[in-house]
Amino acid sequence: MKYIVCKEPYKLEIKEKDPPLAGADEALLKVHKVGVCGTDLHAYVGNQAFFRYPRILGHELAAEVIHIGDNNKGIKPGDRVVVMPYVSCGHCIACRKGKTNCCTNIRVLGVHTDGGMQQEIAVRNDLLIPVNRLSYKEMAIVEPLAIGAHALRRASPEPGETVVVVGCGPIGLGLIKLAKISGARVIAIDTVESRLQFTKEVIGADFVLHAFRDPEKTVSEITNGDMATVVFDATGNKKALETGINYMAHGGKYVLVGLSKGDLVYNHPEIHARETTLMCSRNATLEDFQFVIDHIREFPTDAFVTHEVPYLDMPTHFDQWTDPRSGTIKAMVSFE
Repeated sequence: MKYIVCKEPYKLEIKEKDPPLAGADEALLKVHKVGVCGTDLHAYVGNQAFFRYPRILGHELAAEVIHIGDNNKGIKPGDRVVVMPYVSCGHCIACRKGKTNCCTNIRVLGVHTDGGMQQEIAVRNDLLIPVNRLSYKEMAIVEPLAIGAHALRRASPEPGETVVVVGCGPIGLGLIKLAKISGARVIAIDTVESRLQFTKEVIGADFVLHAFRDPEKTVSEITNGDMATVVFDATGNKKALETGINYMAHGGKYVLVGLSKGDLVYNHPEIHARETTLMCSRNATLEDFQFVIDHIREFPTDAFVTHEVPYLDMPTHFDQWTDPRSGTIKAMVSFE
């Protein structure tokens, strides 16, 4: 079977190997579509944390079961399944508390271990969610939307509250839409005008602000000086991560969804005066995946997936997808 490996930064190769063998508690899956995540793009350009080369990328998977043994989910060959790509140990303190998303020994497909950019893959049964009513395109965006759902559940904004989402990439857009579904008023901030337009017209943000045009002042005006009760960073950009606190109300919450490789610095009197709740949001849990699956039909999937190519053509497109000027929102690779 064929697979695509990232040998080193800026180098993707299509290669062949024998199909995998599924273990006793695993299913053998045929991969139909794989969403291209910021994680994949960052790995390609060499700035992804927790990453080693060579690696088969891909963790946003839409797959079909080829073979599966006895399982407590009633999954059978031919079923469509979404894959939770966070391989947790089940024994550490995080897992024992139901926080499998931040397992101390976590291995994420496409990051710590080989991912889904291959025609077939063996995956543990407990990581599979049957979703026969969804299209493969819908299935391949469940995981990135679940990232937003988890961050939203961490912050728990009440209906009518004003939230700021910094970064209108795929994760930020998912967060914005899910926040709107939950009843929040959403202010979106980004540096790319075309993304702001998409965020306003397609995703439905209440306000969109350019990051270089004094957004702090505008957030203050929109909220009558209160600022936002919850601020989410979905950029992973160091400067954005350090300045996002400026949009937050006293007594508010600041949620770091984006990941930076380096240190972050905050002025302690500033965050102390606001009695800031500073939290990180990592990956997602089964509850978050299920929330997205239940609401996926409220999401503009066709508009969200702006680029789709056959897997044999994928290596020639990565450079384009890493360029914000390309207009790429969500790219997808088809193994069908």
